[in-house]
Amino acid sequence: MKAYLGITAFLFLLGSVYGRFIVEKSSVKVISPRHIRGHHDAALANFGVPNYGGTLHGAVIYPDKNSNGCEKFDTTFKSKSRRPVILLLDRGECYFAIKAWNAQNAGAAAVLIVDNVDEPLLTMDTPEEFFSDSSVDYVEKINIPSALIEKSFGETLKKTLQKIATDSSEGSELIVKMDWRESMPHPDERVEYEFWTNSNDECGERCEEQLEFVKNFRGHAQLLERGGYTQFTPHYITWFCPEPFRLSRQCKSQCINKGRYCAPDPEQDFGEGYEGKDVVIENLRQLCVHRVANESGHPWQWWDFVVDYDARCSMKENKYSKECAETVVRDLGLSLDKVHKCMGDPDADTENAVLKKEQEDQVGHDSRSDVTILPTLVINNIQYRGKLERTAVLKAICAGFKESTEPHVCLSPDMETNECLHNSGGCWKDVHLNVTACKDTYRGRVCQCPVVRGVQYQGDGYTSCKAVGPGRCAMNHGGCWSETKNGITVSACLDSRLNGCTCPPGFQGDGYKCEDVDECKEKLACTCPECSCKNNWGGYECKCKGNLLYIKGEDTCVAKSVSTFGWFVIILVLSCVVGAGIAGYIFYRYRLRSYMDTEIMAIMSQYMPLDNQHNEAQPLRQDSTA
Repeated sequence: MKAYLGITAFLFLLGSVYGRFIVEKSSVKVISPRHIRGHHDAALANFGVPNYGGTLHGAVIYPDKNSNGCEKFDTTFKSKSRRPVILLLDRGECYFAIKAWNAQNAGAAAVLIVDNVDEPLLTMDTPEEFFSDSSVDYVEKINIPSALIEKSFGETLKKTLQKIATDSSEGSELIVKMDWRESMPHPDERVEYEFWTNSNDECGERCEEQLEFVKNFRGHAQLLERGGYTQFTPHYITWFCPEPFRLSRQCKSQCINKGRYCAPDPEQDFGEGYEGKDVVIENLRQLCVHRVANESGHPWQWWDFVVDYDARCSMKENKYSKECAETVVRDLGLSLDKVHKCMGDPDADTENAVLKKEQEDQVGHDSRSDVTILPTLVINNIQYRGKLERTAVLKAICAGFKESTEPHVCLSPDMETNECLHNSGGCWKDVHLNVTACKDTYRGRVCQCPVVRGVQYQGDGYTSCKAVGPGRCAMNHGGCWSETKNGITVSACLDSRLNGCTCPPGFQGDGYKCEDVDECKEKLACTCPECSCKNNWGGYECKCKGNLLYIKGEDTCVAKSVSTFGWFVIILVLSCVVGAGIAGYIFYRYRLRSYMDTEIMAIMSQYMPLDNQHNEAQPLRQDSTA
């Protein structure tokens, strides 16, 4: 057993000593305060769900206590502006993942962990106990992104938050934008991705995680590949046995082709069960299944083979065998002869072209790290960070397409998380109208003032949006003050204006808050000696003493009753006016008639004979001289 552990450790050591590890990064941009604006790198965590292809604007909060996040928080963090909370935590004392888990439960939308030493950024990994201890199953429930930032940047953020707390001139919040748009390359209309896995189903949580992912992701993978949107390549890790050990029992049981390609014993016991070389042979078979399926124009059949093989040929059920595997190959309609030819002879003392290529591909190149652990997912030559879950991986793949070329599966409700469903994504919301500035897009939510019933809203989208333009007053009074009392509603919004608010008559204020004016107390009306003033909401009531009538326009009181002589004078004047009107109308009719007679005779005289002209002086009608 000791020899087994020594050889296995040596096989793994080869990959780690000479390994090439690259830290995948996102960007953090400080938006405000202005004096610390700038871009900074952040290392992506290997747990949670990085928002590949998207951004997150949020307010940074540094807890007063439990600043390392190792204990559960007894409060829910909320920002003053209702923006998403990005919790700033210190490194140390506990696993990175437990910090993110506690932050998520306290309402954080993302976590920035400040390094405690000055060093290059590193990748925060999943606790190794996750794969052997059920007490840390919280890791797979982490759904927010986390990132590690440099110590110097973290200290700057902490000092700024202290100044904001004591000096209002620094602003009310520290706002940053976490940006994952360049974390995943998106050069063209096709995404190339590869999945490093293993056919062994007896290696614990890691193997179960791989198989569960393959089962759940198969539908998306096949849809993408059938449509020509992606190019998928499966890979399997192998190691070689050191020359001095090749004739040992351990190497013979774990390797094929005379120690060139090896895998650890599934049970870590050479005396019983399956051997490491059984795993290498099955890995080789699955590689060849993909090659043969690819040649036939159906590369997506690899997903069917792996799922069917796990269901029918499980190692746990002692069905992990050549015969079972070949039955699955035949049932999928693949050529068994081509698969055999591709696999070659596992006992030959020669290189195997397929496995040799796999060992070469394990070595990192360009922007990709060496592959040393399982499972590993590489998308567009960048190692994927985050949990191996169907929706999270699909989002990362979709972020690898050139913008506007994403296939429809990337825009389906099944894939989208719709961040606007929870608290309107931290954006502005009008509860009365049930409208929000939150707009869900594939690359994340944005806070953008909406257009509602043809009315445009304007503002920052986070704390305010105001209706502007025609019809704005119909939308919650254009954001202006309004109040209803006794069934009467008054508003500071004027339809005659495209923006702004003005308190209506009887009220005073800035239009966003109006108060009733007490005209009586301030002597603005009803000031005549005979007046009695009583203030009411939005106006006043003025009464006159005795038998007097209040004239509002003149702000004065006049007598209600008139004497008999006064009534006589009024009737006389009205009679004279009516008589003058009738006389004028009769005179007007007489003058009009005479004028028309004269005009008609003048016209007719031009057409009558000369001997009849003596008659032109005769009237046309007998009554014309009357």
